[in-house]
Parts: sequence; structure tokens; C-alpha cells
Amino acid sequence: MKSILISLIEKYHPFNIRYFKLLVVLGITLLSGIVLILGWMSFINVREVVTEDFNQQQLAIAKHVASQIENRIAALKRELVLLSLSPTIQYAEARYLKYRINITFSSIKEDGVMEIRYIDHKTHASYTMASDGKWRIHHLNDEDKQYLNWAKKEHNKNNIYLSSVSTAVGNSTSERLVMKMCLPVWQTSVSEMHPSPTNQFSGVLIFVINSSELVKQIAKDVHSGKTGYAWVIDENGTFLYHYEKTFIGKNAFQARMEKQPSISYERINEIQRNQMIKGEEGTSWYISGWHKGMEGEIKKLIAFTPIRLSNSEHLRIWSVAVVAPVSEIEGAIHSIHVRQLFLQGLIIFIIIVSGLIINFMILGWSNMLEQEVAKKTIELTKSEQRYKSLIENAEDIIFTTNYEGNILSINSYGCRFFNKSEGEIIGHNIAELFSWPSGEVLLLMIQNVFDTKESTQVTQLAVIGKNQYWFNTKLRRLWDETGNIYAVLGISRDITAIKEKEKEEQRLQLETEKLSSMGTLAAGVAHEINNPLAIILGFTDLLIERVSPDSQEYTMLKTIEKQGLIAKRVVENLLSFGRYTEYKAELVDVNAIVETVLSIVKNTLFLNKIKLNKRLQPDLPKIMADVGELEQVFVNIINNAIYAMKGGGTLTVVTSALDSKQVEIRLSDTGHGIKKEHRSKIFDPLFTTKKVGEGTGLGLSVSYGIVTKHGGTITFQTKTEEESAETGTTFIITFPANNKETGINDR
Repeated sequence: MKSILISLIEKYHPFNIRYFKLLVVLGITLLSGIVLILGWMSFINVREVVTEDFNQQQLAIAKHVASQIENRIAALKRELVLLSLSPTIQYAEARYLKYRINITFSSIKEDGVMEIRYIDHKTHASYTMASDGKWRIHHLNDEDKQYLNWAKKEHNKNNIYLSSVSTAVGNSTSERLVMKMCLPVWQTSVSEMHPSPTNQFSGVLIFVINSSELVKQIAKDVHSGKTGYAWVIDENGTFLYHYEKTFIGKNAFQARMEKQPSISYERINEIQRNQMIKGEEGTSWYISGWHKGMEGEIKKLIAFTPIRLSNSEHLRIWSVAVVAPVSEIEGAIHSIHVRQLFLQGLIIFIIIVSGLIINFMILGWSNMLEQEVAKKTIELTKSEQRYKSLIENAEDIIFTTNYEGNILSINSYGCRFFNKSEGEIIGHNIAELFSWPSGEVLLLMIQNVFDTKESTQVTQLAVIGKNQYWFNTKLRRLWDETGNIYAVLGISRDITAIKEKEKEEQRLQLETEKLSSMGTLAAGVAHEINNPLAIILGFTDLLIERVSPDSQEYTMLKTIEKQGLIAKRVVENLLSFGRYTEYKAELVDVNAIVETVLSIVKNTLFLNKIKLNKRLQPDLPKIMADVGELEQVFVNIINNAIYAMKGGGTLTVVTSALDSKQVEIRLSDTGHGIKKEHRSKIFDPLFTTKKVGEGTGLGLSVSYGIVTKHGGTITFQTKTEEESAETGTTFIITFPANNKETGINDR
């Protein structure tokens, strides 16, 4: 941005400087106008969103109220049907009629039921249980006759009729909004007095319901926002419930006009007439003349939903509305509007300040062009010095040569590496510096870069003084102003350490291959020995059975058998070294295996004057392992301990559980310990410190392989007489414990 403005000022200054200033002023004005328009549109959108969200909340409340009223009506219908199924009602049993109706009335009178009336078709008598607790029997009036005539029609059987809401005078001469719920009664039940149903029309059962009281119990506690409330109208627009008690029982279209005739209620009347009475659901707003003590024109938000009382042909639809003044959300909208105005003002302020800054910058930059050029010159000089310092301090030999290979320049690291001054190197040929044969190769590569104009790299061995070094040299061409190569840049890196590492890795690989071949050879030799050895042991066993145990021949044969078994063990060790044997894992007790091994070597320990110290933890967790392989591990280590204690000593065997996750076995001797120079090799195959004929060097190597295969670890602690007065070696073996519930090793 800065460089673009500078170039424009250099091109047009000073003639068009005023046009830049005018452009900035116009830009500020345009951006400020856009910010104001977008802010106003955003405010309108926020107000609409907040209003709609509030109305949706009111609609959810209205749906809840409607659902509760519908559930209350449905419950009364169920009670009506249940009462009609009673034999006492169906057969008008006079002795029990009062008692049966009173039971139902006691359970539903709290739901707004004023009375239960049963009209008997045979006697044309009307039996009534009223809210005052009195039981009345009287002759039919005209209204009762209408309900009876409706009920005895065959097609009305099992249908519930809901009358429209009408005004009735109660016992206290107060008017009530009454709705009647009627159900035909047919003789379909069976009782002791009437064992066979006659399926004849019996009469009609009527619930007289105080609609206003029923609705009031649900709608009175409804709140929307801080001051919002609910009101309910029937299908004729009559208020069944309203916060203004004087409105209840009045037509909604007229009640508002009577209270505030100066205000137009056209919008709310249209909502009631075209949507609410027709059973529609929605949200809107209207103008009211009051709200909880407030007078005057008040804009209210309304959410309404239908109350469907019946799905029969005599459909009755009421409607519940939840209303609240717009002022309920004006506070939230106002705070948002204030924040938006603040943000708009801040943006406009930033735009104006930015415009002023740009104007000042244009003027300032126009006066600073010469200073900028001088500054760039200084920076260029510093940059050259910085790059020169970078080259001088790089830990690579960086040099340039001409076509003949004469050195044109070299960095300080190069001078230090060759132990020469810059004057002793520059002007001399590259072949002299790197000596033969790498110097001649490098010279040819440099000339090849000049000829082909392509960069390259070469790795070569150089003899400098009495030392050999490996270098990786990258050669890059350097161009002059005419596009010709005037020199070659060389960057040589000493990679002698890397080469040595590669050689070491190759040596290790050869040793690994050698060891692998040795293992294969050992396995082959073992197989060749194993066959004749098996024949020798077999015939020895046959001969032992044929001679007397007290004879000299028996003793000689037992000696042959013993030595044959020793040879067989050596063969088995060779086979274990050369290949894996079959692995048979099972749930085993380490203590039991240790006891078995100790019983085998007990006599050997006694003959070598070795004391046994045994501490086996009871209830030791079991492990998954091959019993034979574990026995082989313990025998190998104990044999080594016996060898280390030729003059006698103590063998200590300890087993323990580590946090119920691992089983640990410690095998300790009081022998001479393992020398420091041997400690890193004791697990290597074929390594042994024993005399020729006393050891194969496979015992610990095979043991290490077995323990590792079982997911365990084997380590050791040792002290020689040079290190401590108490010498000896302890081998520490750990195996993962087995979960007894699942049978899975905790590996």
C-alpha cells in the first residue's frame, strides 16, 4: 500500500495532489452513508427477529394452554362414558342411582362440572346431582326433551354431544357460562339383577359444565414476559376467560368498544373473525385500549391457537390467545439499538480518522521521497553486510571460482577449515585446495556448470593433511547483467560424520546377518546331533531295563544316560537359539513352577553347599505362560547362580505381586558378581564367561527370548568385590498378571 502511494505521488506530484485529497473526502462520505444504511437495515431486522421470537414463545405457551384444556375436556368425556357403562345407570336402578352418580360427581366437580343429570327414557324422569350436594328428581323440561330425542336416535349411539356455551343463572343468582356434554345410554351391561343385556335405549346422561371455571383453572396462571396474560373465546367470540373479569361472558367484539370506544379495534376483530373463530393458529399484533391498569393506545403482540373440543359432526372450536405489550421487548431492542448506534459511530469515526490520516500521509510522503531514497540506500548497504555476515558465519565452505577453477572468494569458515588465510587461498586453483583426486573431479564439475549452464552437486572424498573428509558440494551458476555466467558458487558441507554413521550401520547389518546365519547353522547342527543322540538314549534305556540295579553295568549305563541327557539339553538350547519352538500358553501358578524347579535342583544345591532362602507370596495372581519354557528360564538362571557360588553361598528366591498388575520373581545369589565389561553382553547369544566345555552361552539369551515372548521383562542387579563387600547378582523377572474374571493378560 505504502509503495503504491509513493509511486503514484512520484508520477503525479504535485499537480494532482489535490485530486487525491478530494477522492479521500468522497470515499469517506460514501463509506459513512453505507454504514448508516446498513445499520438501519440491521436494526429493522433485529427488531423483527426479536419480535418474532417473542411471539413464538407466546405461541408455545398458547399451545400448552390449549393442550391442557383439551385434555381436561377429554378426561370429562372419559368419565361420562365410564358412568354410562354402569348397570345402575343403564337400568335406572333407583336404589343405587344417587350413590353411583355422586361417586362420579365427587371426582369431577373440581373440573368445573356443576351437575350431573340422567334422563330416564321409560319414566321421563330427570335425576340430578348438583354442586350444592342435593339430589333432585323432577319432570322433563323442554331442554331435557330435546336432549332425549337426540339421544334415542340410532345413529347418535356412542356419540358425545357438546352444546355451545350459554349463560345460565346459578343458585346464587350469578350468571355462569354453561356447556352441556351429553351421551346416549343403552342397556349393554350385565349385572346380577340383569344377567342378559337387552341392547335397548335407556336414556341420556348429561354433564353440565361451568366453561368459564374450567378454562380459568388453566389460563389464570399464564404469564408472558412481565405483564402478558391469556384469554379464551368460544366459537361465537364470547370471552370464556379474560384478565378483565368484566369481559367474561361478553362478546369480544363488543366488550372492547364498550370499554374504550375511541380506539379502532379493526385489526384484532379481523384476527378473531377470520382466524381464531375459524380454528387457525398464528401470531400477529393489534392495538388495545388498556393493559393491566394502563390506559390509551397500546400495541400488543398476540399468539393464538385453537382448542378442539370434539372431532364429531358437532365440532366445537374455542381459541386461546396469549398477549403482551410490545414494551415487553422494547427494552431488549433498545439496548441492541444503542449498541448498534455506538458501533456505527465508532466505525464512522474510524473512517473519518483514517481519511484524515491518509491525507496527512499523502502530504508527508510527498515531502519524504528524497529521504526514502536515502533510507533505501542505507538499508541496501545493511542488507549486503547482513548477507556477507551470514556467509562468513555459515558452517559450510562457501567459495566462488572462474572457469579455470581459480578461487575468487571464500568465507571465513573455509579459511579456518583449511587452516589458511584468505590471501593464501584466493587466486589458487580449487584442485590444489582439495587435493587429488577430489580436486580434479571438482574442477571438471565446475567447468561442466559453465558449459551446460545447469547447477549440480557432487559427493567426494578429500585428503586434507593427514585426515580424510567427505564433502557434499553444491555448484550454482552466477549470472551477470548480460545473462552470462561469470562465476560458479560452491557450497561444500562436511558430511564425514554422516558417512561414518552409514558405515557403522552397514557393519551392524553385516553382524546381524552373521548372527542369523550362525543361528541357522546352530539349528542344522542340532538336528544332525539330535537323531543319533535319540538312538543312543533309546538303546541305553533298553539296556538299563535288562541289567540289575546293583551291577557295575547298570552304573555305567546310568552314566551314559546322564551324559546323553546333558548333550540333549545342549541340543535343545541350540534349537531354541536357531528357531522358535511351539508355544503352549495356559493359566499357571508361578509359585508352583518355582517349587517344581527348586525340587529338581535341591540336591545340586546341597552338594554345592548352597543354602536356599525361599519367600513365596501366597495367593499370587496367575499368569498366561508355557510351563516348560518358564521352567527352562528358572533352571538357566539358577544354574548360573550355582556356578557363581562354587565355594558355597545362599540362593534367595522371592515372588511378589506388583499392584495386582504384574508378578515379580527375584533370583539372587551371593556369588562373585558380573564384571562391568561383561554386563552389556550377558544376553547376547553365544556369550559366556565360563570355561570351555562348561557353558554354551545360550542360557541367558534363550531365557531373555522366552521372557520377552511372554510379554515380560528381565533385568539384573550385580556387585563385584571391587564395588561392594557384599557381592552377588539378582535377576529380576516380571510377567503381566492374568485377570481371573476375563482370563486376559494385563499387558
